[in-house]
Amino acid sequence: MYDDQRRFLEDLLATASPSGFETPAQRVWVEYVEQFADDVHTDEYGNAVAVYDGGGGPELAFTGHADEIGYMVAAINSEGYLHLTPVGGSDKSVSKARHVHVHTDDGPVNGVIGQAAIHVRDRDDDEYDDIESMTVDIGAADEEAARDLVTVGDPVTIAQTPHPLQGSLLSARGLDNRVGVWVAAEALRRAAERGADSTVYAVSTVQEEVGLSGAKMVGYDLDPDAAVAVDVTHASDHPEFPSDKHNEVSLGDGPVVARGSGNHHALVDGVRDAADAEDVDVQYQATGIRTGTDADAFYTTRSGIPSLNLGLPNRYMHTPAEVVDLEDLDRAADLLAAFAVREAGRDSFSVEF
Repeated sequence: MYDDQRRFLEDLLATASPSGFETPAQRVWVEYVEQFADDVHTDEYGNAVAVYDGGGGPELAFTGHADEIGYMVAAINSEGYLHLTPVGGSDKSVSKARHVHVHTDDGPVNGVIGQAAIHVRDRDDDEYDDIESMTVDIGAADEEAARDLVTVGDPVTIAQTPHPLQGSLLSARGLDNRVGVWVAAEALRRAAERGADSTVYAVSTVQEEVGLSGAKMVGYDLDPDAAVAVDVTHASDHPEFPSDKHNEVSLGDGPVVARGSGNHHALVDGVRDAADAEDVDVQYQATGIRTGTDADAFYTTRSGIPSLNLGLPNRYMHTPAEVVDLEDLDRAADLLAAFAVREAGRDSFSVEF
């Protein structure tokens, strides 16, 4: 990963983007892809699409979602504390005693999610409070002082900066799914560099964490010949992963090709062939019911868009300390660029009988 590509990822991670409030991160993404895309456009809800016009080949959409989990201010009490409601799948077990930013129209306001000291808590109580019962302390003296700073409906994110680990590992808040939109952008850039004859759309969707909503919009609008949704997937190569969850995904062993449910056989085979031809290591994952990603929306859009979920191994998903291997991101971008080159002569991804 070159310096400018690393800065792009770091800029994405530094920009808060909870579901429904993705515009700041989408600006970062658009500014990057504008450097090499033939066209960039956005829709009414902020889905962003970059286009490489490769000619007469199939139209391929490489997508990620820009939004992250978080919270919102649900109410402000008489003492100036903020009550919360979750945005997406926020984890109540890792939410307390966290520094947060309340994102207001006038800029971020610092706060902390309160946690009673261990000295005064019931040490036998191992239940986690619901997020709706948690409060944010912004240091306001009373309700009036708090309302001068924040408004009900302001989004809240945990204040966690990227934290490099050993080798090529990186820990950060919101890797789910800044890494996916990074791969989508880089796959388009690398496909353009290779002169792919396919038309490639790089897509950064909104509101995946609250119902795959952006993918439903952009899938209907673009109606590509095929879509690959790039998103994080659970790595099982750490002690915290439950032993009864069967999974063979590890950081550093390459992107993960999902099989089953909406993952189209022609796309699975095409990506596997591209991986073999380019000597890119890939892993496999069984998704017997659903992928839990934008691929689930794409494949049921219109009369059915052939779709695939390409996973990026991630430890500790939906926590402020997610971990990925940057080499997996590079391999995924190279793989999709190679796929775009190899599929240029294909007429259709339809199932053959």
